[in-house]
Amino acid sequence: MNCPVPLSDYPTVMMAHGGGGRLMQRLIDELFRAAFVDVQPHDGAVLDIPQDKIVITTDSFVVSPLFFPGGNIGNLAVNGTINDLAMCGAKPRYLSVSFILEEGLSMETLWQVVRAMRTAADVANVAIVTGDTKVVERGRGNGLYINTTGIGVLEHNHVIAPDQVKSDDVVILSRDIGRHGMAVMGSREGLSFESDIKSDCAPLSAYVQDILQAGIIPHCLRDATRGGVAAVLNEIATASKLQIDIRENAIPVDEAVRGACEILGFDPLHIANEGCFVAFIAPQEQDSVLDILHRYNPQAAIIGTVADNKPGLVTLETPIGGRRILDMPAGEILPRIC
Repeated sequence: MNCPVPLSDYPTVMMAHGGGGRLMQRLIDELFRAAFVDVQPHDGAVLDIPQDKIVITTDSFVVSPLFFPGGNIGNLAVNGTINDLAMCGAKPRYLSVSFILEEGLSMETLWQVVRAMRTAADVANVAIVTGDTKVVERGRGNGLYINTTGIGVLEHNHVIAPDQVKSDDVVILSRDIGRHGMAVMGSREGLSFESDIKSDCAPLSAYVQDILQAGIIPHCLRDATRGGVAAVLNEIATASKLQIDIRENAIPVDEAVRGACEILGFDPLHIANEGCFVAFIAPQEQDSVLDILHRYNPQAAIIGTVADNKPGLVTLETPIGGRRILDMPAGEILPRIC
């Protein structure tokens, strides 16, 4: 599908004087509304939500570069917000989107991002219903920033949260780790790896809904984004006041990702993901959850257990049988990965 705004007329985003200039109105009408067919012609959207309980989340995306192997800022924004809703046990329904555009951004680039957002929303059966657009001066916006707000519905009365984690829970990882951070790093720095590393950027709501529809209530779910699996485990150990013990040999890592991390001196457990989550599950339900996750990714695995020992501690059993403390990442390893 070609960009609906003729590039010969407006090849780049230009400054619009005031909030309702002709160029901005044409951009909204011919590009955004052409892609986001559910957008309502008002300053807000009227939503049909019959349930009493809703979940709302908001997130901003400033990834650099805008395009990376396996995705771009557009599907990253949609999937990232959908996944935050899914981790609460909610079924995503609606998104709002705000664009901060830098003057001079290629209209073709913008259209590729918008098209990726529409595709990602369609895959997850989510409607983009309202939004906003602003243009900033050249050199002040990195091309494009996106903010999204998501609304989902809770079709159950269960609480899925860190304080619900229990001693003896098993820790399950939904797939192999480290792909997104390494894909963005390689693209940004112009690095060439022996094998192509693509971001795992994907919606996770179907995984969670399948688990819930099977009658299984996870105690806690968390997508392992900034800070990776190590950050997630430490946050949950602290919130639950329990100890988490994991096994390094059980953690799935693609060989290309592992090799890239070794060359660059990174720990895969500290690398961001955008289509991977950690689940805390009662032990009697572990096999059922793995069966569900394996429909999506055969790499899903049990990586550890929860213990009622030292509150807030996360330990890692090494391949040679030793055990060390797994800390939070010490600093900002990969800035602007989302």
